[in-house]
Parts: sequence; structure tokens; C-alpha cells
Amino acid sequence: MPASANKARRVAVLADSDTRWKWGALTARRLVPGEPRLDGYLLRGRATPTPRQLTEVGVRADTLREVSAVEFLRVMDTATAGDEPYDVLVLALVGSGVQAVLHGLRRIWPTRTRRPVVVTGYVGVVYEKLADGLLLRHGADLVLANSRHDAERFRAVYEGVGADASAVTEAALPFLGGAPDRGDAAAHGEDRPYTVVFAAQPSVPDTRKDRAYLLDRLIRHARLHPDRQVLLKLRSRVGEHTTHLEELPYQKLARTADLPPNLRLVHGSMGEVLDTTDLLVTVSSTAALEALHRRIPTAVLTDLGVREALGNHYFTGSGCLASWDQLDAGHLPEPDQEWTARQGVAGGSCDTAFDAARARIAALLDSPAGLPPLAPWYSLTTAPGYLPGILARHHLAPDGTPLPGTPPADRAPGPARQLVRRAARGAYRHGVQRVAPVVRRLGEL
Repeated sequence: MPASANKARRVAVLADSDTRWKWGALTARRLVPGEPRLDGYLLRGRATPTPRQLTEVGVRADTLREVSAVEFLRVMDTATAGDEPYDVLVLALVGSGVQAVLHGLRRIWPTRTRRPVVVTGYVGVVYEKLADGLLLRHGADLVLANSRHDAERFRAVYEGVGADASAVTEAALPFLGGAPDRGDAAAHGEDRPYTVVFAAQPSVPDTRKDRAYLLDRLIRHARLHPDRQVLLKLRSRVGEHTTHLEELPYQKLARTADLPPNLRLVHGSMGEVLDTTDLLVTVSSTAALEALHRRIPTAVLTDLGVREALGNHYFTGSGCLASWDQLDAGHLPEPDQEWTARQGVAGGSCDTAFDAARARIAALLDSPAGLPPLAPWYSLTTAPGYLPGILARHHLAPDGTPLPGTPPADRAPGPARQLVRRAARGAYRHGVQRVAPVVRRLGEL
């Protein structure tokens, strides 16, 4: 019997935002059956989640600490050589972060066959930078695809550049689930009003004019339907950052708006909000896939056009495209069943969606020969003008070694450095949400 079968698995998750922490931690729990030990690492940067954001995500770890890329690599080097190495490592990072860590791991594990299985993937809808993001993730043992549609696209990209596509593994979004919608709440005698939820996004759309338009239409819908409860589901509080930058939070725009009494701004878990949702409206949020999986009527707005910049082009063929005028008139989109099946959101249980990934991980861990060296497609041969810059962002040289002047990874930052980091992060967030919009408006004069 393999040694791994006699003890609980150990899993590490490295994430760079609240959304990616949620994806990474939930993916880890889907991939490793039983009760694995889960150690969380938060990559220090502009989007490092706050304690409030972590509480809202609601996914707990046995340990959780903030690290730089260099610090994390030192931890992996020590842990892999120790008595209790990690079995699985989930990289829940933006593509450039994944590539940098892969090259760092390649350096510290040049010939080590007993190492963690490295897994990465995407948090949600993949509607932009498909080739760029995929090639930056190449080199992991498993690159998870959230649907059959994505798996086909991923393999096509890798094979198209001559890269090994065997790591692509079909799975699903790990947070899909919840009870399916049972129709109109009033029809079932539930003591709550019919609820319409608009799922906001940090960066889509990105102009004040368009965001103000959407808020105005939400207000208009609430006034037209005073018997409905209308919720504006926010992604973060002012001053916080998520996976994407949010220069113009809706809560700031709402301060000067005359909100009707049946419209509220809410935070919290999207899953909990969907528990009482009768109609989900969005521009292109991954929340649309969550709602479709629960068979909740879902509208992807066309008011601002169907454009790649908005991400709603991903939903062409879904049957969900609709305008606020149509929704105001009572239209409920009917999703195309073939489309939802290809996206992995046809409803039902997701318990079997990760079977293939679990089987691959078990086979790799129990292989007598061990795991092969990590081999990202990007190298100084294939991308000599691109790769060094990607690695330098994380204080790594082209060969994956720490650059000169990088703070020691084995020494905790002192109080002064911690204070400087907090001040710098606060200044950055202030600049993004307060200074940048003013500068942009001045530039338009």
C-alpha cells in the first residue's frame, strides 16, 4: 500500500486575492478527499485580502500567513525536504504569479521526484487573455478547466504552440452548488418578496458613465416594481481590493442617488445571497454561472453592447442575454441547455466533476518513479524577451534565484517594515480609488 494512503494529505494553497483564495481553498478540498491539512499562504501585493474579506469568503485553513514569492519558495524547499512534505500545492494566482512560482519551484526541485503535485487554473469565466494566461500557467502538473468547453480551448492553445497539453484536466468551478431554484417565492408561500440581485463587478464596466447608467437602471427597476426586493451585491468595501481593480465603487456612486426603499446594497457570500434570489442580473460576473447551476433565472445585460471588453460575449448562445427594458417588462431569460451543459453548469451535483483530477493526483503521488521535473513552456529559449520581466516582478532572476537585494526569506519583517508595507498598500488603494478617477476626469476636459 502506498505510504500516502496511511496518513492525512497535506495541502498548500498560495493565493493573491480574496476571490482566488476562495477558489484555491475550495479546489484543494475538492481535490483531496477526507480531512486534509490545509495551509494557506497569501501572496503579498496590492490585492492581499483583508481579515474582513477572508471572513466573508468563509473558507478556513489550519494555518494562514502572508508571504512574498521568495519567502514561499523557501517554505516549499524546507517543507519538501522535511518529514511531512506537502502532497498537493494549489497555485491560485494571476498568470504571471503562477509562472514566476513555477520557475522558482523548478530551481529548488531540479531532480526531486518526491514533491507536491502542482495544480493551477482559473477562478471563473475565461473571456480574455486566453493564450497569455494559459501559457503563463503551463508547467503545472494539472491545469484545471472549469468545463468541457474550456478544456477543449485550453488544449487547442497548448497544442497550437507545440506545448504539452496533457496537464489540462476537466473539472468544474469548486463553489458551484446550493439548492436549485424552486420558482417564484410567493408561489411557494415563502415569507419574502420576489428578489432581484444585480451582481456588481470591480472593473466591468470601467467608466463612471457606464457604472452610473447601470445604477440608474437598477434604481428604475426598483421603482417600477415596488413589490420586489432589489439588491446590489457589492464585491468589496471602499478601500479594499479584489482580483480586479475597482476605481469607482457603486457604493460611492449611490451616496448621491435617491435610492427607493426596496433597493439595498449588500455584502456577504454570493452563495448565501443566491439562496434567496429569484432573478440574477449581471454584465458578465461568474455569479451568472453559479446562478445558472442552481437553475435561477439569469440575465446577462446587453445595454452596453455585447463586447469582449465587457466579457458578456462569453454568454452568446446561452439564451441569457437581455436588456433592462426587457427585464422591466417582466422577461425571464431561458438558458440554452446545450450551452449550460458545455459550461459545466447544467445543474445537479458537482461531486463527480473532480473525479478525473483526483485520479490523476493519486496516480502521480503513488507513481514508483515519482514526479518529473517541472517544465514550463516559457523559458529563456522560447521567450527571452518576456520571461525575465515576469520573474523580476517577484524578485526572481531568469534562472529562478532571488535577485540581489531581496529581503531575506528566513527572517520575519520587523515592526518598521510591516508599518511601511501597510502604509504603502493604503496609499496605493487610495490612489486607485480616489486620485486616478480625478486625474482621468481632468484629462477628459
